[in-house]
Amino acid sequence: MSFTMRFCGAAGTVTGSCYWLTTPTASFLVDCGMFQGNKTLQALNYEPFPFEAAQIDFVLQTHAHIDHSGMLPKLYASGFRGPVHMTSGTRDLLSFMLADSAFIQEMETEQLNRRNARRGRPEVTPAYTRSDAAECLRLFRAVDYERWVEAAPGIRFRLWNAGHILGSASIELEISQDGQDKPLRLLFSGDIGPDHKLFHPDPEASSDFDYVICESTYGGRARTRRNEEERREILAHEVRTALQAGGNLLIPSFAVERTQELLADLTLLEQSGAIDHAPVFLDSPLAIRATEVFERHAHELEHLSRQPHLIDNPNIRFTETVDESKAINRIRGGAIILAASGMCDAGRIRHHLRQHLWRPDSTVLLVGYQAPGTLGSLLSNGASEVTIQGDPIKVRARIREIDVYSGHADHGELVDWIGDRMPIRRLILTHGDPEASAALRDAVVATGFPVDHVTQPQIDDVIDLETGALEPGDRKKIRRVEPDAIIRPDWHNDAAQLLLDIREEIDRAADDRARKVVIRRLRRVLEER
Repeated sequence: MSFTMRFCGAAGTVTGSCYWLTTPTASFLVDCGMFQGNKTLQALNYEPFPFEAAQIDFVLQTHAHIDHSGMLPKLYASGFRGPVHMTSGTRDLLSFMLADSAFIQEMETEQLNRRNARRGRPEVTPAYTRSDAAECLRLFRAVDYERWVEAAPGIRFRLWNAGHILGSASIELEISQDGQDKPLRLLFSGDIGPDHKLFHPDPEASSDFDYVICESTYGGRARTRRNEEERREILAHEVRTALQAGGNLLIPSFAVERTQELLADLTLLEQSGAIDHAPVFLDSPLAIRATEVFERHAHELEHLSRQPHLIDNPNIRFTETVDESKAINRIRGGAIILAASGMCDAGRIRHHLRQHLWRPDSTVLLVGYQAPGTLGSLLSNGASEVTIQGDPIKVRARIREIDVYSGHADHGELVDWIGDRMPIRRLILTHGDPEASAALRDAVVATGFPVDHVTQPQIDDVIDLETGALEPGDRKKIRRVEPDAIIRPDWHNDAAQLLLDIREEIDRAADDRARKVVIRRLRRVLEER
């Protein structure tokens, strides 16, 4: 059997993390994540895996975020029955996150099939169901940090705290080699948290590796370092300004970690008088479950013992049912609404955006990374009109962004983390767009690391772990998506924008006669095909 690693996701992009390793004794995965972003990327979730699921012996899971874990139920449904090793924090989060992901897929598929029926198109099926999500939980095995575990003959691993979210881990891996005294040593960074992050110690790991596979999400971005007081004051300024405008403040927020950080800081700001008391709605069943898990794991988290109780705060309203969520629409101003998802590509936040984006007195505060092609990215880039559930919505609300709650290490922190892992035989940069990965590569090379020992793979590329040679995926047989389709808005985004532009051009026409002229010109273009 070959001794290889295939990059099945998170190569040239930040989503779909999945590494497939084959050795003489086992075939296994590190992560099995869902693709998010534009529809071209998301379509990969519905295609067959580039491996036989039933032939995978085990999975090593870095953390619970869906772009790293979201295809585990599909892996189970496709025939996988091996163990999935992870921390107890990751296990507890995934116990409801995967079911939530399945529910969203089932609901969106149901809505799509209703539209397809009206258009005479065939039905589609979700990537997996809630039943698949429930069944795959039986395969989860909790592992303590910094304890060696044998996963298969000649293969052992241990987990290091990555400081990203509750339960997040970097994975150190040793694989025995025939005829060699020393094992092959690999380190998968997972997602690395920033220094001095709320709830977590700084990231840790060992050193001296043959391969380090490192994320590069913010490889090209340096953030101004902020302490706790400065971070809260930035948030307080945004809250005060938004509520003074007379409308509501919408915060699209990732359900795990980001939401809990915001709840803690909003509570402290209200208690200190830095912001006026205002109703805070947590309108995300997933985020509510995650908050409960955080409180159960409080003993593992820094600061939480001296933070206010997130669940018991009387000023935070937890809206679990659809009716409770819709009732928020009756509040026209003075409220803070947190809802998932953080990139605005799914979840209840889309419902709230439909209600508020057209209101000049409303504010949308983006607090995290926005992948290309997502609704959050369109808002971040200044779109004047967007489409939500088929309806064009004018963007008149204030769109604001802050970068003080990031769960990822920035450029300098990544360089330092890599430096602490030296010596390294080969550095592989993944989980970032090409510009971010290139910026991190250049910074590491500037420290004296050989440029020809840095690899930036694309999806479905394969590396020979014995020689270090990278083999590009065969475009016809292996590569499922071209790199250019990953890094920019796809044709779905272009088509949606074109329809908005057509509507705007027709609306701008002086009278009905002028509108007919616009339509006639468009028809001529179509007839010239």
